[in-house]
Amino acid sequence: MKSRASRPHDPAGRPGGGELPGRLSDELRAELIAFRRDLHMHPELGNQEFRTTAAIKDRLEKAGLKPKVLAVGTGLMCDVGEWDGTTPMLALRADIDALPIPDTKADVAYRSTVPGRAHACGHDVHTAAVLGAGLVLAGLDRQGLLPNAVRLVFQPAEEVLPGGAVEAIESGVLEGVGRIIGVHCDPKVDVGRIGLRIGAITSACDRLEITLDGPGGHTARPHLTTDLVTAAARVAVDVPALLARRVDARSGLALTWGRLETGHAPNVIPQHAELSGTVRCLNLEAWRDAPDLVHAAVDEVAGMHGAKTVVNYVRGVPPVVNDAESIGLLDAAMTERRGSYAIEDTEQSLGGEDFSWYLERVPGAMARLGVRTPGDTRGLDLHRGNFDVDEEAIAVGVELFTAAALFDGRR
Repeated sequence: MKSRASRPHDPAGRPGGGELPGRLSDELRAELIAFRRDLHMHPELGNQEFRTTAAIKDRLEKAGLKPKVLAVGTGLMCDVGEWDGTTPMLALRADIDALPIPDTKADVAYRSTVPGRAHACGHDVHTAAVLGAGLVLAGLDRQGLLPNAVRLVFQPAEEVLPGGAVEAIESGVLEGVGRIIGVHCDPKVDVGRIGLRIGAITSACDRLEITLDGPGGHTARPHLTTDLVTAAARVAVDVPALLARRVDARSGLALTWGRLETGHAPNVIPQHAELSGTVRCLNLEAWRDAPDLVHAAVDEVAGMHGAKTVVNYVRGVPPVVNDAESIGLLDAAMTERRGSYAIEDTEQSLGGEDFSWYLERVPGAMARLGVRTPGDTRGLDLHRGNFDVDEEAIAVGVELFTAAALFDGRR
């Protein structure tokens, strides 16, 4: 892949040649925005995406395609074009689940109608983009312009560790696939642009649950019992600090708490405390060592305060490691559709993504899809109730996927 510095500067973001067919029509563009808004209004959690699955299936069937619901009951896969049984297919992946947080947007008609549920990670955009690409490619196939069959993968439960990708793979979504690509919304990148990176683009992410127990007692006599509140507080503060001194700082291992719960009365030392959080790591070696390191640190700190511990370390996902050739494919596709100016380098994040499980089996890559309206200073971020996107991002995703499919078919 060329470096960004070697690219001609094109501030207008003009298309890079327009040689490939499969441009997105205004009619389909409007339909996809409406489809995304419908999903946004009816978010469903992981493994509960029945309405979402039915909506995708219905639209693909109307286009003459034959989608297949995955064995878990939600999510689906669908081939565009007839696979010849030998030529490896390119897979386009979208995740379809939402998050268990309230939608706090007050100024849009498509705000979530489901209390405590929101598409606050952009999966509705990913879904609309892959759906749109499938519809465009189906049209090209009817014209005899699709070089190779392409598989659409609409995956459930990305937000549920270890990720719905595991069960999707077991359902056969990678059979016949030689490469897989996907996108993830990035609110720090302007719409019309994508971020690319060779190598690790996300981090490993695990879940940690800890319980602390003691005999309890009166707050007037903490010296006669186990001061469990103090023990929990020290675990919360000291364990992350201890881990930072037991791994190479370049590994980026970080433990961050999301919940600490203990006690019911101001004058009672409780018998039970719970903490839960995530462990994130930039590289595979440190990720493999993390469970033993965390167990040892928790036991050491809690033991100083006499608390009994139970550590439940739940393996999540490894880093998403982008294949260089797949990044080259995305680079060529975006350059053709929007010009080289529309591509920027992106950093590795500490976020986790179960797209990594696909890349354990086949080469592929994930791109950052810009969703910020140029000049927007609201600072919207993922996993927040007010998260929203510039819907032009859907068209950009469609253009990227369709061009990548056509370029891949020519190789």
